[in-house]
Amino acid sequence: MLFEHKDKKRFPVSRTDASNPLSSYAPFAFELDGAEWPTVEHYYQAMKFEDAAYRDTIRLAASPKEAAKLGKSRWQKRRADWKKNTVTYMTRGSYIKCRQYPEVAAALAESGDTDIAEMSSYDYFWGCGRDMRGHNHFGKLWMGIRQKLRDEQA
Repeated sequence: MLFEHKDKKRFPVSRTDASNPLSSYAPFAFELDGAEWPTVEHYYQAMKFEDAAYRDTIRLAASPKEAAKLGKSRWQKRRADWKKNTVTYMTRGSYIKCRQYPEVAAALAESGDTDIAEMSSYDYFWGCGRDMRGHNHFGKLWMGIRQKLRDEQA
């Protein structure tokens, strides 16, 4: 499932494609910080806020899409350190998901040594953007997790 862009092969992922095990919307519940999270998206969105009750509201959201909507609330106070730690929380949830689900780690291993790219045409932070000049933080975090899992096996 590789694609090429300017002679460089890439392994595509999407944060919102729930059928892809690497997606933050994929339905792989995991335990972290004393709570069970239905998806990485639920965990990530909840971690934006200091208010424990609001984090729990997000954790209990009916879907990752609803969790994302709650995470965009302008009425709740975000953590002061959120911008600095946003990638850290997504990485943490994704790594724990891999550790708790061997099939997710296997899907990641299928990418081989190929660059992983979040193929959003509109997201220049998590994705590559339509011109492939985005930061691709989602792809980069998966490449980091892939390396960490390899190092742990060695």
